[in-house]
Amino acid sequence: MPVINRIADFHEDMTAWRHDIHRHPETAFEEVRTAEVVARKLESWGIEVHRGLAKTGVIGTLRAGTSRRSIGLRADMDALDVHEANGFGHASTIAGKMHACGHDGHTCMLLGAARYLAETRNFDGTIHFIFQPAEENEGGGRVMVEEGLFDKFPCDDVYGMHNIPGIPVGQFAVRSGPMMAAYDIFEVIIDGKGAHGAMPHHGIDPVLVASHVVTALQSIVARNIDPMKTAVVSTTQIHSGDTWNVIPQTATLRGTVRTFEASVQDYIERQIERIARNVSAGFGATIKYRYERRYPATVNTEAETANAARAAAALVGEGSVNLNPTPAMGSEDFAWMLKARPGAYIWIGNGDGEGSCMVHNPGYDFNDQILPLGASYWVTLAEQQLTKDAALRQAAE
Repeated sequence: MPVINRIADFHEDMTAWRHDIHRHPETAFEEVRTAEVVARKLESWGIEVHRGLAKTGVIGTLRAGTSRRSIGLRADMDALDVHEANGFGHASTIAGKMHACGHDGHTCMLLGAARYLAETRNFDGTIHFIFQPAEENEGGGRVMVEEGLFDKFPCDDVYGMHNIPGIPVGQFAVRSGPMMAAYDIFEVIIDGKGAHGAMPHHGIDPVLVASHVVTALQSIVARNIDPMKTAVVSTTQIHSGDTWNVIPQTATLRGTVRTFEASVQDYIERQIERIARNVSAGFGATIKYRYERRYPATVNTEAETANAARAAAALVGEGSVNLNPTPAMGSEDFAWMLKARPGAYIWIGNGDGEGSCMVHNPGYDFNDQILPLGASYWVTLAEQQLTKDAALRQAAE
């Protein structure tokens, strides 16, 4: 598997960084130690550092040559509220928190690229290394954009990367258009009428109503959405009641919606309320409804997708770059950066061997074997987009 030789030379260093960060996981907007580790390494390599964007975000800026062109390379830093089940030496030392999504590896791949590019400066322009907090659930990417990320650190285009278990080591996947789905949440509070459990005719049972609502919500995708379009509506929580012999007053439903198209998203938001309200009314109950749009769809722009694919192919060959992967129904807050700037989000294979498991699993661990490949991808992308040769740069653009 071809990687840049100099990056291969410090593979052990990158592995040590990754294990250190893995042992000390920090969740959304609490990445104080991680941010300090990142900032100090960047500074030690002569890279200009800005701290504090979105509380714990770190931006490293590296300039070379005279070109005014600039790009952003982004890695996420946060961990998850998951109890780690692994017993290896670099397992989490903080109960209930672990790097179950590989952001420790993402951080170290970008650090490896920053180290190499600071040594060689074989580019013409400006690179902003964006180390983002709070990707999981809390929208750190949105906060960075709202706090002026691209005003303070102008980027002509911006790129992200995520490891994917199940894709073999040495392979990448990227596509133009939707790469990952929008992430929305909903809550329906059904207000019935409490009663004795032995005398249900005196009440309006919100548990029964909630059961009918949950079933009816499944008709949205099955019977209302064009079969050629993609959507998911999942009720993931039902909360009601406190004891055995009381019909409760209320029941609460919560869930998630995943879509790629705004029109589908708009329709589902309206239809959940319509179904919940009308089904509940049929039983004599009322509802309170809340719908929240957390992350937009992650949508790659065409030219920047080609840039990402070209950089990956330069390392692993065109045959190892899937240009038409099935979009994922999971979500990614890099989407906020892609709404603000053209760019592309690529998947790097984390391996498909025995014992591997998907992200967000308590047994997950980032594959250290791909650290130099990911760092080499970032370097290749940066050098191709900011090539010193004006003719080559024009051809690349």
